[in-house]
Amino acid sequence: MKRKQWKTWMLAGMILVLAMAMAGCGKKEAEEEEEAQAVIYPVSIDGSEIIIGETTVQTLLDKGLKVTVSEMTEDKQIIEYEIDPEEELEANSYYSGASIWLSEHSFAHVSMVTDEENIRMGDAVIARLEFSLVSEEPAGLAKIVFNGVPLSELTREKAGEVFPDFSGDNNMWFSPAEQLDYKYFMSFDTEGKINSLSLEKKYDVDWSSN
Repeated sequence: MKRKQWKTWMLAGMILVLAMAMAGCGKKEAEEEEEAQAVIYPVSIDGSEIIIGETTVQTLLDKGLKVTVSEMTEDKQIIEYEIDPEEELEANSYYSGASIWLSEHSFAHVSMVTDEENIRMGDAVIARLEFSLVSEEPAGLAKIVFNGVPLSELTREKAGEVFPDFSGDNNMWFSPAEQLDYKYFMSFDTEGKINSLSLEKKYDVDWSSN
């Protein structure tokens, strides 16, 4: 009787161990899949590195980058002014419309996101950067580095070598659709020169904020 009961306990224990092992394998596979999807490529401007989803607005300001917003007056005039890092932003919100001027001819649109509490603008995280580079000269492109490659060298052909898992055609190259958290997009002119670059982390927030 006791021996039979011991065998029952042993069998139950083996089943429990096997179940835990299978659960551990499933968890490991899920973590590996999530890690594979969350590929983060940094970009830098004049040596100042920006990581989408991590770098704050204050970090940009501390590195000497001027972040501005533009508004149109009643008489159709555009007024540009620098942001106030002390301005309070609402929780769980997405703010777009800011810009970083890189030169007289090129700029980067900046979008920022807040977390579960109201915070100062300086503490908001950069959620998206979109570089417009149509008229930028090679010297200006060289100051922007994406995943270790200066944009002056990032031709369409080079992009295919650096990002072999991306897809597209002769004029664009973008990250896989299944990579849900982070999205990257590059466009090129007919000569293969890059003319736009965007980096974005997706957030489930209130898109109605400005």
